[in-house]
Amino acid sequence: MAVKDRPSPNHDNRPDGRTIDMLVLHYTGMRDAASAIDRMCDPVAEVSAHYLIDEDGAVMRLVDEDRRAWHAGIASWRGATDINARSVGIELVNPGHEFGYRPFPEPQMIALVDLARDIVVRHAIPARNVVGHSDVAPRRKQDPGELFDWRKLAAEGVGLWPEEPNTLPISEPKAVLAKIGYEISDITASLRAFQRHFLPDHLTGKVDARTLECLAAVLRLVNNGDSR
Repeated sequence: MAVKDRPSPNHDNRPDGRTIDMLVLHYTGMRDAASAIDRMCDPVAEVSAHYLIDEDGAVMRLVDEDRRAWHAGIASWRGATDINARSVGIELVNPGHEFGYRPFPEPQMIALVDLARDIVVRHAIPARNVVGHSDVAPRRKQDPGELFDWRKLAAEGVGLWPEEPNTLPISEPKAVLAKIGYEISDITASLRAFQRHFLPDHLTGKVDARTLECLAAVLRLVNNGDSR
């Protein structure tokens, strides 16, 4: 896979001893790739990511993985709050909900699979820690959104996807969301983020039968998988 370097100044040291154990996916949410690259390379903006993948599958490296890129902002996953310190961030060129959200094209997804699979193998990132920006910042973010194909990514060995429903009764959905990794100060926002990831055609933000079934299925995967 060819990777073109376009260095961004927006990064700093990872804390000593902090290992990379998360992969966070974003969409750029800007009108075009050039605008997104300009912003992530603007020192005034103070935002960046390690990689950007254009819709044609071209991959650009903005920040070396051994540096902390500034992509997640105020975020939380499994109780940890400095997500940038422990993650690799990938931006997918897409105008997002503000500028004409659309499906992620096949060349872009193919490039993402290749890059993401390499990252999770090299850093031994557990499947439960492959997340979207909305998963770690449910009150602020929607990306990569309900059109992103998490199922395809999981089928390629990156992330979680419950292929079969689980009818195990769930009496405490809030506790299950927290067990999966979500912060739960705003249960509606966290439920909607969960649905964007695992029930993309069902963005109710409510505890209903479909959501409870899916929560149980994802919890089973988390309990059966890597517990790190």
